[in-house]
Amino acid sequence: MFGGRGLRYVFLLASLVVLVVTGCSAFGSRPPDITHVDFSQTGDGKLKVMTTVSPLTNIALSIGGTRIALYGLIPDGVDSHTFEPKPSDAKTMTNADLVIINGAHLEGNTKKMAETNLKKGATVYEMAANTLSGDDPATGFLYDFSFPKEAGDPNPHLWMNPKYSGKYADLMTQWFSAADPKNADYYKANNARFQARIADLDQRIRKAVATIPAKNRKLLTYHDAYAYFAREYGMEVIGAIQPSDFSQPSAQEVAKLIDQIKQVGVPAVFGSEVYPSKVSEQIAKEAHATYVDKMRDDEPPGDANSPQHTYLGMMLEDMKVMTAALGGDASVFDGFDPTNTYQQ
Repeated sequence: MFGGRGLRYVFLLASLVVLVVTGCSAFGSRPPDITHVDFSQTGDGKLKVMTTVSPLTNIALSIGGTRIALYGLIPDGVDSHTFEPKPSDAKTMTNADLVIINGAHLEGNTKKMAETNLKKGATVYEMAANTLSGDDPATGFLYDFSFPKEAGDPNPHLWMNPKYSGKYADLMTQWFSAADPKNADYYKANNARFQARIADLDQRIRKAVATIPAKNRKLLTYHDAYAYFAREYGMEVIGAIQPSDFSQPSAQEVAKLIDQIKQVGVPAVFGSEVYPSKVSEQIAKEAHATYVDKMRDDEPPGDANSPQHTYLGMMLEDMKVMTAALGGDASVFDGFDPTNTYQQ
């Protein structure tokens, strides 16, 4: 059916007996921390904010700091594309003042559940739709091999572009301040510090990319999460190992990726630290590329209480790994502070 090479890859996939990398996914637990507050036990009058994926949760913490009660709905590394809220999550939503989702169809039924369960006066806010609009490939939403335009769902991973995360922080500052005006100055001060750190990171990324040989500024990743990053920093995403339907790649898809890597000369294949995949590793081996399994798009490094367990920490580690693997100088990131920026 597939021919000699196709059968070879069928055998490869079967013999590895692996789950394909799920991009924004991995199974994990959520330790009790300041990003998982029980709203029903919070009687101190704090603004109650529910968020979804970990990067949004940490950005909300960066702005809200100690003046909000924060509940991160989706555990670190769990697949946001297929996540289904539990009945207990719906109960928590009934006590929220604000629910902040990424949108762009990232979180499945979460928005519908929130709208059904929110108390009177509470609001659901979407980050992506308030950050981008339209489908101009230079400035708007992006559609690609994993998120085809005909399917109607754009690539939702805006936060992998630090500039868009800065916009997310601006929006949260605006929404928190409107809902809790007595703490508006606190939120604005926290945002100023976060924006300064984002500006620093942005400049370091630009310097790092400039050190990568032009022919190496290509990305083949475990999941199609780097489209907005690549557009911002002049890189090219040539493909993702995870198919567009988030299933296991077929033998033909594996063979096509290997041929593509050889043809364009991609120096490295980027896998996920939070969801290792032997398929990704074998594709790199067959294509004579370096396999790097240290990337992540939705789980900050370290445990929940580690200083580097932040959105900034996640981006810092990704950028160091990516720059070095593509032949650039990762030392430009030396001295960058990835810790939380909010005041006590």
